[in-house]
Amino acid sequence: MDLGDQRILVVDDNNDAADMTAQMLQMYGLNVQVAYGGLEGLAAARANRPYLIFLDIGMPVMDGYQVAQAVRADQMLRDVKLVALTAWGDEASRRKACAAGFDVHLTKPANIAERVKLAGGKL
Repeated sequence: MDLGDQRILVVDDNNDAADMTAQMLQMYGLNVQVAYGGLEGLAAARANRPYLIFLDIGMPVMDGYQVAQAVRADQMLRDVKLVALTAWGDEASRRKACAAGFDVHLTKPANIAERVKLAGGKL
């Protein structure tokens, strides 16, 4: 499988965090798109049907939980792998992420090896 053909979406309202994650993944040949908020991220997911979404939780307007629930409710996106990439690492946040439909919960700052492995890349 050509990893460059797999679309990865990074959604975070912190532009620097989103861009840094995208750049790290691109260094491993992954095809990465960035969205800077929940609404923009959901629109990008619907338009591009990514393989995986790294999704921040604490965003204004539409938070990561709401985006995850919308992705899971969308027939075309149900198989997308959802990874919470968030500063909220307590057990209650992990349970809430699981209930919202996330597959994986990573606490920031998650290391590059974890991100690349989840995206299907090899270091």
